[in-house]
Amino acid sequence: MQKYECPCGYVYDPEEGDYENGIDPGTPFEDLPDDWVCPKCGAEKEHFYPVD
Repeated sequence: MQKYECPCGYVYDPEEGDYENGIDPGTPFEDLPDDWVCPKCGAEKEHFYPVD
C-alpha cells in the first residue's frame, strides 16, 4: 500500500495505521476520514504527497 508524507516529515504508513487517532492498521490513505489530520503538525490530508 502507498505511503504518504506530510510536509513536516510525518509519513502515514497504511500497514501501521494511526493507532492514537483510531485508524486501524491496513487502512489505505484514501480511506482515512475527511477530518483526519497529521498527528504531528495538524496538516490536512490535501497537503500529503505519495512517497516510495
